[in-house]
Amino acid sequence: MTLLRPEWLLALPLLAGLAWWLSRQAGGLGGWERATDPALLRAMAAMGRVSHSGRRRGGAIWLAAALILLALGGPAVERRDTVSFRNLDTAIFVLEATPDVVDGPIWPQVQALGRQGIAALGTRPGGLVIYAGDAYVASDVTGDLQQLGQTLSLIGPETVPDEGQRADLGLAMALRMLEQTETRYGDVILLARTVGPEAARMADRFTARGARLSVVALGAQDLSTVAQAGGGRSFLPTEGAPLARWLSTDGRAELLAQDYPLLYWRDMGPWILAIALLPLLTLFRRRAG
Repeated sequence: MTLLRPEWLLALPLLAGLAWWLSRQAGGLGGWERATDPALLRAMAAMGRVSHSGRRRGGAIWLAAALILLALGGPAVERRDTVSFRNLDTAIFVLEATPDVVDGPIWPQVQALGRQGIAALGTRPGGLVIYAGDAYVASDVTGDLQQLGQTLSLIGPETVPDEGQRADLGLAMALRMLEQTETRYGDVILLARTVGPEAARMADRFTARGARLSVVALGAQDLSTVAQAGGGRSFLPTEGAPLARWLSTDGRAELLAQDYPLLYWRDMGPWILAIALLPLLTLFRRRAG
């Protein structure tokens, strides 16, 4: 749950203060009780000639006003119909699946980081490309993040039989997936030990599509220049939490700045406005006599 327009809630204390001030005034705004003899007023109340319906009507008005302010604040819940918006914001992981990585001491860290990144996608669809001497689509773009995480856990030393470290082929496969799904924006996360000049030159192709290329350095090579060229960030295998924040919050900054927030959040304000009408309906109740 979030608020799309929280500034409207600043009026709630003012509304509460006004309601309290009016409640402290004897007889309300008209002050007719102050102009009436107390004994006569008690006698009229005993005869049932004094009505307190005005107070009840006032309570209905204050309740409706509070609900209207809450609705204007824009309470929203996260949308789950991701299939309709899969071509807006996709995240594709490109993983080096050579035996030195998959069967090496760094593999548990890579798996933990990958699971954190996948879990942080929320409603965003994701995909997985693995490569060594050649590149393969391990998981097509999907909204089933649990399946995506299971696919990552099943990768072994023999998953990619081709020897080599062709990061450029993995990136080319990810770029092809973005084009096939007509992704408007997206994130590509490259997890690699080394990157050759061919892969480094491909960073501009991702930025041209509006996507961002981030890297996770699994070796000693500094890959930060590739991330800078791709408009993304550089992470270490131990930085699963920063990667998760990037994918869940920071990576959406461009979309949110371009008036796409309602594609992620369902505004519940109109429903609360409908509920606010219910207390007002009591004001139109007919009285007998």
